[in-house]
This record gives sequence, C-alpha cells and structure tokens, in this order.
Amino acid sequence: MTLTNAATNKITAATIDDAAARVGGVVRTTPLEPNDRLSGRTGAHVWLKREDLQPVRSYKIRGAYNFIAQLDDDERAAGVIAASAGNHGQGVALACAQLGIRGQIYVPGTTPRQKRDRMRHLGGDFVELVVVGNTYDDAATAAKEAAARSGATIVSAFDDARTIAGQGTVAHEIVEQLGFAPDTLLVPVGGGGLLAGCLTWLGERYPSTRVIGVEPAGAACLAAALQSGGPRQLPNIDTFVDGAAVSRAGDLTYAVAALHRPQLYAVPEGRICSEMLDLYQSDGIIAEPAGALASSVLGQYTPAAGEKVVAIVSGGNNDVSRYAEIVERSLVFEGRKHYFLVNFPQEPGALRRFLDEVLGPDDDITRFEYVKRSNRELGPALVGIEIGQPSDYPYLLARLNASPINVEVVSPDSPFYRFLV
Repeated sequence: MTLTNAATNKITAATIDDAAARVGGVVRTTPLEPNDRLSGRTGAHVWLKREDLQPVRSYKIRGAYNFIAQLDDDERAAGVIAASAGNHGQGVALACAQLGIRGQIYVPGTTPRQKRDRMRHLGGDFVELVVVGNTYDDAATAAKEAAARSGATIVSAFDDARTIAGQGTVAHEIVEQLGFAPDTLLVPVGGGGLLAGCLTWLGERYPSTRVIGVEPAGAACLAAALQSGGPRQLPNIDTFVDGAAVSRAGDLTYAVAALHRPQLYAVPEGRICSEMLDLYQSDGIIAEPAGALASSVLGQYTPAAGEKVVAIVSGGNNDVSRYAEIVERSLVFEGRKHYFLVNFPQEPGALRRFLDEVLGPDDDITRFEYVKRSNRELGPALVGIEIGQPSDYPYLLARLNASPINVEVVSPDSPFYRFLV
C-alpha cells in the first residue's frame, strides 16, 4: 500500500530500499537469532533482531546516517543539530564523523553517562554535547532554538521522512535474512520512527505481516495520539525507559500509524526490567530498557502455536550502575518484594519477635531503616521484605495482621514509593 496522505507521501517501500543501499557501507547487518527461551515459553518460533550490535549499539544509526548523507553542500557547511535521549545522538555523532560534518547534540540530564561518553567518543572533534533539562522534550526544545539561531539543520530522531526511511531498513533486512516475512514483528515505540518505517515497508511488500508497536506504560504517547485523533503532550512520563521516553508522538509518525492502525501494547516498566534480566541471565544479551521493550510484550501478547515472531532488540547502551534499580523494579513487579512501615514497641526483644513470628522460612529482610523517636512507646521502621514466591504474600500479610505490632503496607501506588524504587 503506497501512502497518499500529503504528510506521508515521501515515505514508501522504494525510499526505504534506497535507504538500505545508502547506509550499507556504515550500518552493520545485525544477527537475526532464534531464541529458545521465548520460543519455549510461548510455543511460537521467536527470533531476536540484534540491533544492539550496531556500531552505535542501536538501530538509530540507520535513520541518522540516511538523513545526514542526503544533505546538500550548503546544509553540510551549516552543520547539524539533534536532540536525543542517547541512542539517536550516537547515530548522529558517528554520521558526523563519517561524513566530516559539524554537529551539536542536545541531551537531557537523565541520559545515562555511558551514552553521553559514547556520543563524545563516536563524534570526536566533530561533535559538541550539550546537556539541558530533564526530558527528551526539554532537549528537543533547546535544539530547535539553537537551530533557529545558527541555521543548522535539525536531524530529527523520528519525525522526518529520511529518518523513518532509514529506520525502516530494519524490516527490509529481516525479510532478507529470514527468506520470508514473519507472521508478526514486535517493534519498540518511542516517538514512532522505527514503527512508521516498518509499517510502511511491510505494508507495501508483505501486508499479511502483523506489526505490533510496544510502548512503555509510563510514556505511551502514540496510543494517546491515536486515541485523541492527533499527537498530544502527555502531562507526565516515566523516564526509566530513556530510549523510548517521549511525551509526544511525531506528526509524521502519527500519520503513518493512523493509516495502518497497528496493534499497540503498553508494557509496565517492571515487566521490562524482568525481561532485561532474562535477556542477560538466559541469553547473554545486555539490553537497555528500550532494547528489552519489544520482547517484553510476550508476557502480554500471546502468539499462536508455531507463529513466526521477530522482536527487535533495539539497543544495548545500558549503564551497569542501573542494574540495582532494574533488579528492584523487577522484584516489585513480580510481587516478590514488598515494603512496610512497622511501629516497633520500644522494649527488648521486639525485633526478635518480629523475625520469629512474622517472617516465613524463605522470607528475607533486604532493607531496614530504624529511627528512634521521642515517643517512648513506639519506634517506626521502614522494612523491605523479599519473599520466596509471589504466592507467599497472602501468608505474610496474615502473619502481619495476627501480630500485635502495628504495620502499614507501603503501596506501589503511593507517592512515598517513588523514594524507594
């Protein structure tokens, strides 16, 4: 199906084929690997498209290089500017270095240090990094203002036909590697550039393939746009999945999605963390949160037996310092870790009785913060308990309720909880 909307008529399977030829000397043909873990769990045939193994450790090099390589001489002389949560910036940095073009990259303060260091390394003397604001949208606003002052070209992370065509080369490559089109393609979604490219190419060439877009639950901006009839700004987003933490879908990416109407799923951040840990421990894959986004939906989307499914591992730029938070979020999501405010009587043996009477044989205290107040009768403590199995939780609650000690459950929905995780 060829797009006829005026906003999208520059995006076709042919422009994506052209992009594939253009980026061929820079972009790596990444492995397409059968995954026994996911295949066994679902009963489907599941492959992982390893875009985390690109030179910049994400698929973003495809769109960035395809965009910058098409600039004319005057545009190249004026340089480029980009806003990025991290991965697009690395693609822009490498493209600038390869093509000898000056660039500025604006990133939010939430961008992991590992990604910032990689941008500086890949871009070398051709790239200047500017840290501003707390979200991708803050960085994008600053980048637009800088471009208006300097006359540099903004290299869009997702909302430009050249970027979308570059990202769509992933679908082109998957079919070439398989020798046939998959039944289902699972695509991570931030601003929607990768999804728009895959929808366009597969929609024209292999329309029977189901394309599923997977958003983080805390930043499901494309679903909001489709529901509202146009892109809208989400008032708040969870920036944990930094590579997909976008508060407003692109105008162009929305138009493509509105034409094709893909299935969309929103995956909780805790589920994404569990998938990151499974990818690492079972498959030996170091994925960033956005990189685990597509395959994490297999806990919500149930493929048919024997269905041929490809999930795109979109990036591997994860900072090792984040793993403590990843483990914590995973345990909480799986129902294996819980927090309580416990008012201990100020008398000898109170803690010992709590341990003997309340904790089960497989329960473990993983956090204990005790503050003795001026109240001579009670002393409050924050207690984190990891249980052996999620099914053990009702028994723990029953023992807590039977105890004479006053206990308050700290709900994951509580504002206080954000200070813990």
